[in-house]
Amino acid sequence: MTEQPQAGKKSMEDSVTFLSPHLICPFRRHPFRLYEGERLDDFVASVSAHGILTPVIVRKIEQDENGYEYEMLAGHNRRNAAMLIGLEYIPCIVKENLSDEEAWIYVIETNVLQRSFSDMLPSEKAAVLSIQYSKMFSQGKRNDIIEELKKLNKPDYSRENISCGSDFHKLKNRDKLGEAYDLTGRAVANYVRAATLIDPLKNRLDNKELTLTISVTLSYLSETEQQVVESVLSENEYNLDGKKAALLRSYAGRLDKNLTEQILSGEKMRKPKSNAPPPFKLKAKIYSKYFKPDTKATEIEQVIDEALSLYFSQRKQKGV
Repeated sequence: MTEQPQAGKKSMEDSVTFLSPHLICPFRRHPFRLYEGERLDDFVASVSAHGILTPVIVRKIEQDENGYEYEMLAGHNRRNAAMLIGLEYIPCIVKENLSDEEAWIYVIETNVLQRSFSDMLPSEKAAVLSIQYSKMFSQGKRNDIIEELKKLNKPDYSRENISCGSDFHKLKNRDKLGEAYDLTGRAVANYVRAATLIDPLKNRLDNKELTLTISVTLSYLSETEQQVVESVLSENEYNLDGKKAALLRSYAGRLDKNLTEQILSGEKMRKPKSNAPPPFKLKAKIYSKYFKPDTKATEIEQVIDEALSLYFSQRKQKGV
């Protein structure tokens, strides 16, 4: 493998700098899962044989207590592979004075360009849609960043190749956004809601322990209440279905661990036993022995009531 330039030294292309991967921290709350298993092994083997061909994109931050000076925007898997095989430096494009909005666009659009939306996990789809639907998401900035990312991955890329479909977000509309991903407006709304779940519950959604509908219901709980739900689920093997999720939501704002335990265990779902005797129907062949055929039902009920009253009164007198 060829020797890498010294840390911080720029390559022949002035925009690319070689930095230690140990100076770069993952993007905060990075919504996409890194490669695992065989896919990771293959990627590590490729990087080991050919190096990192496409620079990662980072933004400059103030050095934190862990020694990080940069935050990763595009290239989490490349950084991970580099650290696994012990590369000292990786090629980076450093962004300075970047807003949080622009940083999020880099993170989201990199993954959208590199992967099929249909292949993403539910929580990843939720992240993409929630950011693109948010008020902070600027279509103008998005288009510029998409251009940059496409040129980075394909140097011979020309803007003339752009499909007009990339401008769908000019209309901040769920249906328009859904059209770009073959989703209904309602599905977009559901994913946007699911994006507000805490990470452990998102993992349950990805692992098919929760449906999207149940995830949406849980999203109306506060973060603290969601943490309580996750805690109870982690400590037990309860099944969380739609009815339980709806009952949890009905207690939003006053949900504690004890109540959550009662709901998820099913105890709160059970109807209390009634003190009333079971329904009883007197057969006609019995009461017809004592009443004429034209006797009204109200008269029969009154006589039976008086007879029972007398019967139990006599039993009480006898001490029975």
